[in-house]
Amino acid sequence: MDWRTKLLDPKPQARQDYASLATPVYRGSTVVFEGQAAVTDDWRQAENGYSYGLYGTPTTLELASRIAGIEGARETFIVPGGQAAIALIYLSYCKAGSHALVPYSAYGPNKAMAEGLMRGLNVEVEPYDPLIGAGISALIRDNTALIWCESPGSVTMEIQDVPAIVAAAHAKGVAVALDNTYAAGVMFDAFAHGVDVSMQALTKYVGGHSDLLLGSVSARGDAAYAKLGPIYQQLGLAVSPDDCSLALRGLQTLAVRLDALEKATMKVALWLADHALVKDVYHPALPSCPGHDIWKRDFTGATSVFSFTFKDDIPAEHVVSFINALKVFRIGMSWGGVNSLAVVYPGLDRPTQDFGGRIVRLNIGLETPTDLIADLEDAMAVMATTL
Repeated sequence: MDWRTKLLDPKPQARQDYASLATPVYRGSTVVFEGQAAVTDDWRQAENGYSYGLYGTPTTLELASRIAGIEGARETFIVPGGQAAIALIYLSYCKAGSHALVPYSAYGPNKAMAEGLMRGLNVEVEPYDPLIGAGISALIRDNTALIWCESPGSVTMEIQDVPAIVAAAHAKGVAVALDNTYAAGVMFDAFAHGVDVSMQALTKYVGGHSDLLLGSVSARGDAAYAKLGPIYQQLGLAVSPDDCSLALRGLQTLAVRLDALEKATMKVALWLADHALVKDVYHPALPSCPGHDIWKRDFTGATSVFSFTFKDDIPAEHVVSFINALKVFRIGMSWGGVNSLAVVYPGLDRPTQDFGGRIVRLNIGLETPTDLIADLEDAMAVMATTL
C-alpha cells in the first residue's frame, strides 16, 4: 500500500482498550458501514445504530442519554440552543391553521417566534395569563395543538400551576410543552407532573460556565418521541461534539453548583427584600413572588435567577445609573454561569403591570455573597446621590 493511501486508512492503529473517566469527543460526519445492506439514513440512532453524524456522534448521544436519565424522559434530542429547542417543539406540533397558547411571561424569543415565524406559517399563538391554572380550559379551541408553560416565568417569575394546566389540556387532547431551564430539569419534575415535552437551554445550568450554546428537547413517551424525531431530522439540528463534551463535564458539577447557587441567591434576595429602596423581590422562595405557594408544592428548590423592582418614586434613568455602577456584577443577558449578572428591562411588556423601567433581573454566581451584597449596596449609594 502506497504511503499516501496509508495516511487515509481510518482503521485505528493504537490499542483501543483505554478506559477513562471522561467521555471521548467523537468528531465525525460520515458513518462507515460493514456492508451495503447495513446502510441507512435513520434519526433513531439510539435504537438502530449510527447512520450519520448529523444526528449525533457517541458524544452527543451520551449527553442526550444522561439528560433523559435525570429528567426521566423516553428520549432526549440535543439541539444547538434553547431557541432551536423552542423551534423544534413548535414545528413538531403546529401546522398551518393551528392554534397554540403561550404565557405572556415566556422567554422573549419564544414570543418573538410566535409573532414572527409561526404567524408567517399561519399558526396563531395566543398569549395567556401564566397564573390562569385550570382556567386555561376556556382558551382551548378545536384547533389548539400545543400549550406552552414556563415556570417560573421570564423576568417576572410567575410560578404556574402546571398540573392543573396539563389536566385541562389532556382532557381536550392537547399536548403541553414546558421550558424547564430555570429548574435545570431537576428541581421541577416535568414528566411526573404530566408534561409531554420538556426543554432546557443547556447553555445555562448544565453548561454552567457561559462558554457553550446547547439545548435539549425531552420526550415523555413514544407519542412525543415520534412527533419530534422526524422534524429534528428534517431541520438538520446538528451540534458540536466539543460543546457536548463541555456539557457532560458540566453535569458532573451540576449538583454542587446548584446547591451553592441556591444558598447564595437566597442571601442576596433576603437582603434586597429588606432594603428601603426596593419595592418587591420576585424570588420563588419568597411570598412576594406570584405563585409562591405552588412553588412550595411542586419544586424541590430554587436556582440563581430572580428579579426585583425599585420603588415607584425612583426614575428609570436612576435605575440605569445603579446598573452602570455595579462592579462585581457584570451587565449581561444570560444566566446560570459562575459569574453574577445584572440587567434592567426598561420596556418590559406585561398586560397587568407597568414596571416603568424599574425592574432588574439578577443572576447570582459563585462569588462570595457578602461581596455581591456590598456591590449592590455601593451601586445603590451611587444611585441615591442622583435622587
